[in-house]
Amino acid sequence: MASKVIHAYYNDDDVLMQAVKKVKAARHHIEEVYCPFPVHGLDKAMGLAPTRIAITSFMYGCLGLTVAVVMMNFIMIQDWPQDIGGKPSFSYIENMPAFVPIMFEMTVFFAAHLMVITFYLRSRLWPFKEAENPDVRSTDDHFIMEVEVHGNESDLRALLMETGAVEINSLEK
Repeated sequence: MASKVIHAYYNDDDVLMQAVKKVKAARHHIEEVYCPFPVHGLDKAMGLAPTRIAITSFMYGCLGLTVAVVMMNFIMIQDWPQDIGGKPSFSYIENMPAFVPIMFEMTVFFAAHLMVITFYLRSRLWPFKEAENPDVRSTDDHFIMEVEVHGNESDLRALLMETGAVEINSLEK
């Protein structure tokens, strides 16, 4: 079943923010907002849930730290122990201060790379994916608010014009 949506075009991010607040106050559902650059506070104004990517970053960092500790213990203590700079290779604990930079770098490496991969997978972004923006102007100088039509379309159009929209289009989705 196709649903009808209205695209309201704005040419200023401050006007867009005020429009989002007015549309949400009027109890209309905003499907999506397409912007040429990130607009600070837009996610909060739209009522979106906060992201949990920081939690995954912490878990990936812990995984990187674990991999670093296991790898260094195996390589430098069990598999091929060497006397480097007079440091004994009897146990990992005795040599741990020398391994701190490696542990730090592996933690950052795993957190950064796996977090980027998680972001792309969660956002359904992959190479050669078709762009989903409805109008090419949303990548240059216009902001598009996509509002689902429930009930009286003319009242919604009047509300959007009142909020400062420079253009309004309706289409079936």
